[in-house]
Amino acid sequence: MSAVWNHFKLETEGCPTATCNICKLSVSRGGKDRAAFNTTNLIRHLKNKHPAQYSEFTAATQIKTWSQPTLEAMLKNKEKLPKDSDKAKNITAKIAEFIALDDQPLSVVSNVGFRRLMEHLEPRYELPSRSYFTDTALPSIHNKLRDHLLVMLSKVSAFGFTTDIWSSSVCPMSLISFTAQWIDSSFNLQRATLNAQHFRGSHTAEHVKQAIEEMLNSWGIEKERVHVIVRDNARNMKRAMEDLAVPSLGCVAHTLQLVVHEGLLSQRSVTDTMANARKIIGHFKHSPLAYSRLEDIQISLKMTVKRLQQDVHVRWNSSLYMLQSILEQKRALSIYTADHNLPATLTSSQWTLMENTAEVLVPLEELTREVSKETATAADVIPAISALRRVLSREQTTDQGVRTMKRTLLEAVETRFAEVEKETLYSIATLVDPRYKDRYFTKSDHLRFAKDSLIQEVMKMEENRVASKEPEAAEPVSKAPRQGAGSSLGSILDEILEERQPEAQSGHNVNLQGYLSEQTIPRKSNPLDYWKTHATQFPSLAAVATKFLCAPCTSVDSERLFSAVSNILDENRNRLSPDKLEMLIFLKKNMHFIWEP
Repeated sequence: MSAVWNHFKLETEGCPTATCNICKLSVSRGGKDRAAFNTTNLIRHLKNKHPAQYSEFTAATQIKTWSQPTLEAMLKNKEKLPKDSDKAKNITAKIAEFIALDDQPLSVVSNVGFRRLMEHLEPRYELPSRSYFTDTALPSIHNKLRDHLLVMLSKVSAFGFTTDIWSSSVCPMSLISFTAQWIDSSFNLQRATLNAQHFRGSHTAEHVKQAIEEMLNSWGIEKERVHVIVRDNARNMKRAMEDLAVPSLGCVAHTLQLVVHEGLLSQRSVTDTMANARKIIGHFKHSPLAYSRLEDIQISLKMTVKRLQQDVHVRWNSSLYMLQSILEQKRALSIYTADHNLPATLTSSQWTLMENTAEVLVPLEELTREVSKETATAADVIPAISALRRVLSREQTTDQGVRTMKRTLLEAVETRFAEVEKETLYSIATLVDPRYKDRYFTKSDHLRFAKDSLIQEVMKMEENRVASKEPEAAEPVSKAPRQGAGSSLGSILDEILEERQPEAQSGHNVNLQGYLSEQTIPRKSNPLDYWKTHATQFPSLAAVATKFLCAPCTSVDSERLFSAVSNILDENRNRLSPDKLEMLIFLKKNMHFIWEP
């Protein structure tokens, strides 16, 4: 309808005249019948008699004209983008990335809501079918990414790998993981997920060996470039690496799990107390009414409303979190039990036992978190175990129960980590980490062996390194200020560092002597940043650091991978083929290598 009717009205629909709203004059609509009526006379009346209103009319007409697309534009909007156009291909690629990165089901492209969204964002884009994404778009990105990684990996001289085996709870499928870490030419730590391969048959050492060998071959990685493979402590995994003739280490986090279970959680008094705690927590977990009552008590006590935390058998630190959560709610639970029954009760001695157990486990939990960080390497193990030994050896309390717990845990640590300082993969990594160097070894013969091993590695590097002019001596590094410990384990690490000064070297390797005599860098610094700036000063040591600091100390990287698998393969998506599942995992974990804005 024309904007002129904002200023006129009709008495009846077929009336030949219209009444001006301003001056009430009747103005002819032109023509002899309804089909011939027009607005020319009405517009002329506004222009001649009411200039202000005429300006409003013309402005409204212009806005309407601008808002209406031209016929050419309308036709252009209705034209679909050619499928091979850059814009269409880019949109398709971004949808494929969205599926892989955000754990979306492949069926998302068939969902009504998603299709409506795409129609709104770009009406000219024709959304391909689900099968196109499955068979073409995603494999295309996968192949591009794999080719990119192949080029990157071909330039790497030493890798640290992790591997583990996982079985799905929603379908009969097992996967074997293979993740890689390496230090690039710019001294940056890189990490990639190479495989999450379907693992058929029994988990024997022979089958594991064959799978690892197959994955190495598929990436063109020779055994000589395998610095270490970190695995769990199961016999089949250890035997597989021995048969494959590659260096391997057990997962430190898994070893700590064994330490805690053997040294503490296996004790009858502790297991009985933990069983009662689980029953109490289970009561609130399975009864909404009981939980709401406990929540009301927490509110009345002005406490933060929190749920009690259940432990998970395979993660010992969850036992600590369970103890801490129930200890935190001790007062609320005592009020609850005054009016309501619980499936189990905790005696006064059991409350004390839980407090003591939680106190003793805190340093181990802190250690587990430290070695499970993505940045943790084999260099962190000897210092961490050295600090843990000292924490457990100290008798800071007169409580006999705590002292007994510490003693049994220390015995388990000494048993499980007896050879840690003799393992060259750990000891050399510790020496070439400028945060630690030679300050954390507990026995002189272990330190001597470690230095001899490092010298042998340096000599190998020097033999392989192209002869070049020796760099000038660098300015002595000033003593860096110590960072605050911020935790019990951290304070022990700093304490050991202050006690142990660098020892005089034999002099048969000036570079090593000069490096070890320098002050260590702050504990929270990145050791690779040091080697970026000191590679010309200590070239052979820098090459050794590149090799030994690429080694992870846990297989947590594989565990994180399987967490991602669980997000992709769930009860609603349990029919994915192993190949498509591996493709999606590979894309999700490695897409950043070819990330384009």
